[in-house]
Amino acid sequence: MRPIYFCSALLLLTFIPRACQGGNILVFPTEGSHWINMDILLQALHSKGHSITILRSSKSWYIKEKASNYNTFTVQVERSLDQKFITEIVSKVIEFERGSVPLMNFLHMTVGMFSTFIEAHAAVGEFVSAMLDDQELMTNLKNSNFDLVLTDPCWGGGVILAKYLNLPLAYNVRWLLAGDAHFAIAPSPVSYIPITGSGYTDKMTFFQRVKNVVLHVITQTQNHLVAKQIYQKICDKYLGPDIEYNQLVHHADIWLMRVDFVFEFPRPTMPNAVYMGGFQCKPAKPLPEHLEEFVQSSGEHGVIIMSLGTFVSQLPADITNEIAAAFAKLPQKVIWRHKGDRPATLGNNTLLVDWMPQNDLLGHPKTKLFVAHGGTNGVQEAIYHGVPVVGLPVFFDQYDNLLRLKERGAGRILTLAQVDKDNNFLKAIQDVLSEPSYRMNMQRLSRLHRDQPVKPMDNAIFWIEFVMRHKGAAHLRTESYRLPWYSYYSVDVFLFLAGAVLFVLLVIFILIKCLYTSVCKHKVKRD
Repeated sequence: MRPIYFCSALLLLTFIPRACQGGNILVFPTEGSHWINMDILLQALHSKGHSITILRSSKSWYIKEKASNYNTFTVQVERSLDQKFITEIVSKVIEFERGSVPLMNFLHMTVGMFSTFIEAHAAVGEFVSAMLDDQELMTNLKNSNFDLVLTDPCWGGGVILAKYLNLPLAYNVRWLLAGDAHFAIAPSPVSYIPITGSGYTDKMTFFQRVKNVVLHVITQTQNHLVAKQIYQKICDKYLGPDIEYNQLVHHADIWLMRVDFVFEFPRPTMPNAVYMGGFQCKPAKPLPEHLEEFVQSSGEHGVIIMSLGTFVSQLPADITNEIAAAFAKLPQKVIWRHKGDRPATLGNNTLLVDWMPQNDLLGHPKTKLFVAHGGTNGVQEAIYHGVPVVGLPVFFDQYDNLLRLKERGAGRILTLAQVDKDNNFLKAIQDVLSEPSYRMNMQRLSRLHRDQPVKPMDNAIFWIEFVMRHKGAAHLRTESYRLPWYSYYSVDVFLFLAGAVLFVLLVIFILIKCLYTSVCKHKVKRD
C-alpha cells in the first residue's frame, strides 16, 4: 500500500466514532459485599474508558470518597447503615439461628425482624431525601449529562434517582427489597421455584409446596409494606402522586443478574435479564510470599481456607473453639480469616489472618476445601475454581446458596446449631476431603461455568454499553407489571368464558324447556 493511501486510511479510522466510548455513568451503590462486586464491575467499566460518578453518604462504611477509577458526590446524613448497625443485626441472627431450623430462621428474618428492616430502609430513605433536597447537587447531576444510572436495587434509592433525572436504568441485581429479583420480572410458579429462605430445592413435596406458597405471600406482603411505608412517600413528594414505586422498579432497561444456571435452578426468565454469575471471578495471581510459604509447607495434604465474609467478623467463643479444635486434628494446613480473640484450642497448623486474597487462594492447586458462609461472591468463586465447600450459613440467602451446591453433590451444609455437637464440623470436613465425588462434582460445575461463548464480565459491559448507545432498552421490557393481578392470571378471562358457557347452557336449557312445554300443550289439546 502506498504511504499516501495508508495515511488516508489511518485518518479515516481516527475520525470514525467508536460506539459508546467515554460513556458517563452515575452509580447509586449499596454497602458491604454488594459494594465489593459493584466495585469490580466499575473497575472494568473504567478500563473501557467510561467515566464513573458515585453517590455516597457521609457515613459510608465501604465506599471511599477518593479512588482512581471513580469520582464521588457525598451527601451529608445523620445516620446510615454503618458497621455498628449491621453487626447488631448479625449478632441477633446468630443467636436465634443456633436454635432454629431454616424455615424458622426465615420467619424470624421476615416477620420477627421486620421492624429492624423498616428502620434500615428508613435510613436509606433519609439519604435519598437529603440527596433530592440538595438543589446544588441535583443541578450538578442534571448538568453532568449522564448516559445511565447503574444501581443495586436491594435498597430503593437508585430507582427513584433514575426517574428523577429521567435517565436509562441498569441493575446490578440479585435482590429487590424483600426477595429474589426474578419474582418481580419473570413468571415464577412457586410449584417448582423455591422462595429464598425456604431451604427447598426445585423438587418439592406437596406440603413443601404449601409452605412455599405461604412464604411467598409473606415475602410479597413484606415488599408491599416496605415500599408503601418508605419509598412510596418519597415518590409522592419528589416524583408526583401518579408514580407508583412498585411499578417504577420494573422500569429498569437491563437486569444484570449475579447468578447463572450452573448455580441457579432452571426457571422462566425475560429478555432484559442478563446473566453474569461469576463476573467477579478471575484466574489466580501469585500469593504473597508469607502465604505461599505457608501453603507449600502443607505438603501432599494441602490447605483448607475459611472465611465467613464481610459482615461476620467473629462467631461466639464456644463455636470458634470448636472449629479451631477440629482444624487442629487435621493433617491439612488451615488459613482462617478471623477477627477477635484467638481461640483457646487453636492448633499449630492454623494461620489466623485479618484478610486473605480469597480468589487467589481458591485458585491455588494445593487448596482442597473452602469453609464458607455461603455468600454469592464466595460460592461463585468456589465454583469457578472447582473447590468443594463446607458451608456455615448465617443469614439471608446463604443457606439457599449452599443448598444449590449440596443438591449438585459439591458441598455439605452445617447450621451453627450443629457445629458444636458430636464433632459434626470435623466429620463434615473429613467427609468432603475423603470422598472424591465432592471435588469431581464441583470441578464439573467449574467446567460448565467456564464453557460460555462470552465471559460474564464482557456480557455485562456489552449490555450496559448497549443501553447507553440506544438511550434505553424499552423494547426488551415486558408490560406485564402494568396489568392488575386478575388480568395477569387471566381470572377475568376465565370468569368471562365461564359466564359465556353458563349463558349458552342457560339458553339451551330455556329452549329445551320451551320446546318441551310447547309439545306438552300440543299433546294435551289433541287429547
